Amino acid sequence: MHTSVIGYPRVGSLRELKFATEKYFRKEISDKQLQNVAIEIRKEDWITQKNSGIDFIPSNDFSFYDNMLDTATLFNIIPKRYSSLKLSALDMYFAMARGYQGEAGDVKALAMKKWFNTNYHYMVPEIEDETEIKLVGTKPFDEFLEAKEYGITTKPVIIGAFTLLKMIRYTGSKAAEDYTDAVISAYCELLDRFGKLGVEWIQFDEPYLVYDLDKKDIKLFEKIYKNILHVKGDIKVLLCTYFGDVRDCYKNICTLDFNGIGLDFTEGRQTRDIVKSNGFPKDKILFVGVVNGKNIWKNNYKNTLAIIDELKACDIETVISTSCSLLHVPYTLKNENKLSEKYTEHFAFAKEKLVELEELKLLSETDYLSSKLYHCNEKLFEGRPECHNTDVEKRTAKIKDSDFIRLPEFSERESIQKAKFDLPEFPTTTIGSFPQTSDVKANRTAFRKGNITEQEYIEFNRKKIAECIKLQEEIGLDVLVHGEYERNDMVEYFGEQLNGFLFTEKAWVQSYGTRCVKPPIIWGDVSRSKPMTVEWSVYAQSLTSKPMKGMLTGPVTILNWSFPREDISVKECTNQIALAIRDEVLDLEANGINIIQVDEAALREKLPIRKSDWYSEYLDWAIPAFRLVHSGVKAETQIHTHMCYSEFTDIIKAIDDMDADVITFEASRSDLTILDSLKENNFKTEVGPGVYDIHSPRVPSVEEIKTTIYKMLEKIDRNKLWINPDCVLKTRGIKETNESLKNLVLAAKQIRDKK
Repeated sequence: MHTSVIGYPRVGSLRELKFATEKYFRKEISDKQLQNVAIEIRKEDWITQKNSGIDFIPSNDFSFYDNMLDTATLFNIIPKRYSSLKLSALDMYFAMARGYQGEAGDVKALAMKKWFNTNYHYMVPEIEDETEIKLVGTKPFDEFLEAKEYGITTKPVIIGAFTLLKMIRYTGSKAAEDYTDAVISAYCELLDRFGKLGVEWIQFDEPYLVYDLDKKDIKLFEKIYKNILHVKGDIKVLLCTYFGDVRDCYKNICTLDFNGIGLDFTEGRQTRDIVKSNGFPKDKILFVGVVNGKNIWKNNYKNTLAIIDELKACDIETVISTSCSLLHVPYTLKNENKLSEKYTEHFAFAKEKLVELEELKLLSETDYLSSKLYHCNEKLFEGRPECHNTDVEKRTAKIKDSDFIRLPEFSERESIQKAKFDLPEFPTTTIGSFPQTSDVKANRTAFRKGNITEQEYIEFNRKKIAECIKLQEEIGLDVLVHGEYERNDMVEYFGEQLNGFLFTEKAWVQSYGTRCVKPPIIWGDVSRSKPMTVEWSVYAQSLTSKPMKGMLTGPVTILNWSFPREDISVKECTNQIALAIRDEVLDLEANGINIIQVDEAALREKLPIRKSDWYSEYLDWAIPAFRLVHSGVKAETQIHTHMCYSEFTDIIKAIDDMDADVITFEASRSDLTILDSLKENNFKTEVGPGVYDIHSPRVPSVEEIKTTIYKMLEKIDRNKLWINPDCVLKTRGIKETNESLKNLVLAAKQIRDKK
């Protein structure tokens, strides 16, 4: 029995890559210095896996920003607007990821979307009709040879040709089929070069196979791999799938000349039955994805070994593997010093999952029922301390259908709210937080360490709030926010004030590029003990006559951006959170906050891979959970929500069913096709598609923003359109934020005046 890892975290156990890359952006270090940091991270990751006994260690899973972007540049899929900048290869790469504004030119970044059903974001490759797909990069070869210098023969990981073609954005008249031959040729050359380097195994990641596939998709997949595998020579090729099952194409996969097939036995609902019912080819190795790459709970060895035993009984040669890349979990528990062992003994981060793989390998080769290791693991699943709260469980059980319905209906509320707030046409606002500058972070750190008093901490934040409100009034925004200087992460902040959550010190997970998050852990039943935001919002409102938004995070996003429990249903857990946020909404309203934003940034994120499961497995409880939060407010209280980078067009009706009064969302990195969907579905909710991209340091001009607004007005009633950035301003600098917002307000005013 052998073990395999699909991919490993890559930002460094203490976020070394993040800090080095940001220094490079600020021109504080050189290209070579940044590369040296990357070399050390890769070395540590490879040696860690080798010392843990992993047999199939990945290479090329490292990235400065995103693996999909790496694949695009590897195969020359680079739009002319970036190549024409004549920047260095690394700077052009970052221009595609972040946009560029400087002496060489001014370009926006590529689109950014959620990677399947995770909180990771990938860059969407963009291909023009004249693009020549060919192998031009050396990254995967360089990193394979780099690992060889440490005595490690790795398994290079490449995003597969089928997934690449399906996830590219085609900007011209051509489609995937027009590039298929060129892609096949490029991948064949890739295999040839790997063969000359002595590669033994190569892993092609094809997660797109877990989507609903039609005959055309399967035909394309078969054409690609019949041709690629024909030239593999002595290289063994592993087809790796994850995030679901391959029910539509399992038989097709099995007939192709792969040496190994990786299947997800964790999220693949039908994977076990598919293999059991159809068998598995004798000439292939099954890489069994049984160690969860997306959650931090320890593996249940009893359940996992039952799967392995079942496969053994069918005489299937197996390799024990992670279910997906470990990119989605933190590095190691060894960085955590404050959590009690009564909690941490239930967790496994990336490094600990390597131990699990080795232990499962050992147990699978012995009489594990008599093993102390096996029984210690079994004992962990008999129950966890401090999980259950009877009052919370009783309250959740008493939720009625009427609790999900807000009255009066939207059209009546809309009229009442327009009369109450008397906002101008195209009201301007921001999504929430303002830049979290070094002094803000230092104040928070000092308070946490006990270096300043609570009153000093509060006074500092009040000063920042006052400055933020003054700035917004000077800029001319119509609906203000308090800046959220008291908050760290939008989910972590609320989790810290709710019962039922645990928090880590350094359990960082990459969200995109240099952006890392530290997801809370939902340990037990969730409830609210006291108001969480009311004092800050009331103080902010006292400083201005303009409406102040109360800022909250919604229950689905809190769940999706945490590591959730596995001992109760996600529906029950979300309803518990919804009741806690509902209490906060009603307290804000009672204290004079009449506009309340409840962000559901991650609503789309956990949508099931299969469309047939969208409602029954998710939307049928996720949408009502949001309605539960706001159904008790008065008609004149305006409820906003916000959604982040994702694809919304296919669930636009469900979004409208959230019954918010105003919805803001990302549109700046897309082609604005969502606007067509809003119009086609008679979207009733007032809407604020983001008019500029806050994940880029670019400052949009007034004319650029006006052009975007005019495009929106072609699809959205002018009485329903709000003007705002596409996301929070937390990660941006002060200067670029101020300039961008001034241009935003001026653009809105000029269009109003032109009426």
